Amino acid sequence: MYAVLDSNLDQRTQTPRQTNLPQQRLEAQICKLHPIMTSALQYKDRNLMAVVGDEDTVTGLLLAGIGHIDARQKKNFLVVDNKTTKPQIEEFVQDLLKRRDIAIILINQHIAETIRGIIDDHEAAFPTILEIPSKDHPYDPSKDSVLKRVQKLFGNE
Repeated sequence: MYAVLDSNLDQRTQTPRQTNLPQQRLEAQICKLHPIMTSALQYKDRNLMAVVGDEDTVTGLLLAGIGHIDARQKKNFLVVDNKTTKPQIEEFVQDLLKRRDIAIILINQHIAETIRGIIDDHEAAFPTILEIPSKDHPYDPSKDSVLKRVQKLFGNE
């Protein structure tokens, strides 16, 4: 049973009345009544992180438990080395951006520089692209497109 979030409160307890609505109908009702929750419900299936990085970064994050291979054998991680081509990175990131189960993409900043156009063009909230440092390449805030957008939003250009 689910609680319906509307003005139909139980007068005695002042709590939402219980209902046996199916999950989809309940979510539709919540979205109508509470538009702010709409975006959260639309992205409820986005429960994975992805990583594009050097071997050390990807290995560390895989050991932390973010690795996943779906039923179609699609991985949520890519190890980039000196043999990895720019088109391979671009194709992998484009695939991640289309996936409905990815919420956050972590990418080493020096790798993000090679596909800066794709990253700068991505304006959707999900999946969020976060640039991270690597062992051999320190983080440079002046190159981070997310940080630039935040600074622009607050007028700190």
